[in-house]
Amino acid sequence: MGRYVARRLLQMIPVFIGSTLLIFLMMYALPGDPVRALAGEQNVDQSQIDALKAQYGLDKPVWIQYVTYLGNLLQGDFGTQIASQRPVADVIAEAYPVTIQLTVFAFVFTVVAGITLGVLAGLKPDTLRDRGLLILTLLLISVPSFVLGRMSQYFFAFELGIVEPNVSLNEEWNELLLPASVLAALSLAYVARLTRTSVAENLRSDYMRTAVAKGLPRRRIVGVHLMRNSMIPVVTFLGTDLGTLMAGAVVTEGIFNIHGVGSLIFEALRRREGATVVGVVTLIVLVYLVCSLLVDLLYAVLDPRIRYA
Repeated sequence: MGRYVARRLLQMIPVFIGSTLLIFLMMYALPGDPVRALAGEQNVDQSQIDALKAQYGLDKPVWIQYVTYLGNLLQGDFGTQIASQRPVADVIAEAYPVTIQLTVFAFVFTVVAGITLGVLAGLKPDTLRDRGLLILTLLLISVPSFVLGRMSQYFFAFELGIVEPNVSLNEEWNELLLPASVLAALSLAYVARLTRTSVAENLRSDYMRTAVAKGLPRRRIVGVHLMRNSMIPVVTFLGTDLGTLMAGAVVTEGIFNIHGVGSLIFEALRRREGATVVGVVTLIVLVYLVCSLLVDLLYAVLDPRIRYA
């Protein structure tokens, strides 16, 4: 197990470098100059612009900028925002808590509701309950998140008056429930479909018939034998979905006026603040890599036949 974890950690290094290098090149290859964008419509002397570029290392080749960025990143330095003159790490630390809270709510809702609906449908395939789940999940997959968000906002806030249309600056946890449900809708649909298919398939397996023939209680058959073998594809999806939810929160935060990573990225793109965008994406990449490793390690828990060399 130790050798496997060490090998996986080593494999993460080129993936991390490749991902961050790609977004770094995309950001610094975009048209526009962050220093000139800071000046706006004002006439600024070229010497001042050159001095600022030299201060932030923007006058160097892109590959030197990237190597410098990686070196600083190892020391916890994400760079400095040009507009506010603040460390990017501090800016991200202010925006990330609400995004993490929103993502955790969405993830928990996805796991609980998605697996529950999938198991209920998978235990009774080709019934009205099963067809109803397939229709519901098809609708959730087909409707874009920004459309679903506006519809939910209009129905629950303006028609029923149950919630406020926008999240307040205090960002209370109960105000994040509706945005979290919208954020989780697509993932919930996939989890429910994966669980339903996996449960229905394993329900016809030989080991299930053997367990029934032994006279084991139905609760043990379903809760131990069926669920452990059916959860492997679901856990695989959920492992990478946590990072997807954090990335998808950008749209949801914009709809419900949540001051998190979404608004931070929007402002950074508008001002050509490459360091901020690269810093946020770097954290999302790290979440993806860590979750992928945890999923691989969970395989041995769900299926004891899996062994790591």
